[in-house]
Amino acid sequence: MAKTNYSPLRWVKSSYSVNNGGSCIEWSPSHASATGIVPVRDSKRPSGPVLMVSTDAFAGLVSLARSANL
Repeated sequence: MAKTNYSPLRWVKSSYSVNNGGSCIEWSPSHASATGIVPVRDSKRPSGPVLMVSTDAFAGLVSLARSANL
């Protein structure tokens, strides 16, 4: 698998993320709107792996997170 550099993307931290070092994810809405693919990563590991999901799958993940007792 080829390693791709996703650093140039404009990353946005999830509104559910907190500033106390908890579980934080980032996504790139500009890439999602341009391609229909949503890149998601761990904000604490910006050079780590990036999960690429469809916009429908991302909407499902958001819905699941909103309904969960986290």
